[in-house]
Amino acid sequence: MHKHVMEPVPRNVPAEDLMIAVEELVRYVRRSATAGGLSTAASSALGRLGREGPQRLTELARAENVSQPNMTQLVTRLERAGLVRRTADRTDGRGVLVEATDNGLEVFRHRRSERAGALGQLIDELTEQERHAVTIALPALARTIQDRQGWQDRQDREAH
Repeated sequence: MHKHVMEPVPRNVPAEDLMIAVEELVRYVRRSATAGGLSTAASSALGRLGREGPQRLTELARAENVSQPNMTQLVTRLERAGLVRRTADRTDGRGVLVEATDNGLEVFRHRRSERAGALGQLIDELTEQERHAVTIALPALARTIQDRQGWQDRQDREAH
């Protein structure tokens, strides 16, 4: 593989340039996952259920930033494909939870493996210095996002 020469990155790299790089990375990695032939929305919802476990449809819609009717349609399609199922919420008899089936979890794991492989190939093409920078920067950004989401979740609970 050709190793790129890393040019010094100026301290004032515009956030827009970084955003474009992140968007390109996300598109590349998403395109690499083909297992299950899922749409981006279906893959995202199944991924959330695979990572976080069963959720109420309203919670899933909110987390995925879609309307409840759209999430209902998506869950129905995933259910027909045997990737999710609806179950009674044991804590609230009126509530329904959406959970990934064994087949859904297998598709989730396979898609995650495909994406990790694609990202790994990209990382292999970086210089040692670039690999080090990525392994520091990306987890730091992810931690910051999680911190913000935790803060927002606490704010939302206090408001209700």
